[in-house]
Amino acid sequence: MNAMTPAASELKHELEHMSSHWWWFTLLGGLLAACGTAAIVFPPVMVGTSIAVPVILGVLLMIGGVATIITAFWAGKWSGTILQLLVGILYLVCGFVFTDHPFESALFLTLFIAILFIVIGIFRTVAALTIQFPQWGWALLNGVVTFLAGVVIYRTLPEGALWVIGLLIGLELIFNGWMWIMLSLALRSMHNKLAS
Repeated sequence: MNAMTPAASELKHELEHMSSHWWWFTLLGGLLAACGTAAIVFPPVMVGTSIAVPVILGVLLMIGGVATIITAFWAGKWSGTILQLLVGILYLVCGFVFTDHPFESALFLTLFIAILFIVIGIFRTVAALTIQFPQWGWALLNGVVTFLAGVVIYRTLPEGALWVIGLLIGLELIFNGWMWIMLSLALRSMHNKLAS
């Protein structure tokens, strides 16, 4: 019988701890998916009001950022805390840029989002491949989609329209939300097994 490695034992202990907070991850996932849907729906509806589009996208990113930061602390000590704090802070910074500078050129906003998504995509992909937590394939898919979204945004410069940014931000938030929902379902299952 093979003994559990120290890293596997620590991961198991961490997942058992996180399983008691599975519902919080479900809420985060639902909120991010809702913000993503709004980011996709609002820009095409508001075609004539280009100033309102970056403000709405900025508010949605700030909501996602605050929720991500709160979840990182709420779930207690776990190896994903620093990564989630970085993602939440990046969401917030991007949201503030959108709301504080709605008159800035589409080129600047598009470039900023492209860099944000490329960096977040790399972080998530590396974390998924390194840690391989339950349902890590969703995190890997999330990271790859986020990275590719950043590359696509960058490739549309300078013609990229705000609705393209809204679509890609929406997809990023939806995939991120579903990753959390799938992880929360795995954690709930683990919690039910531990309770019985």
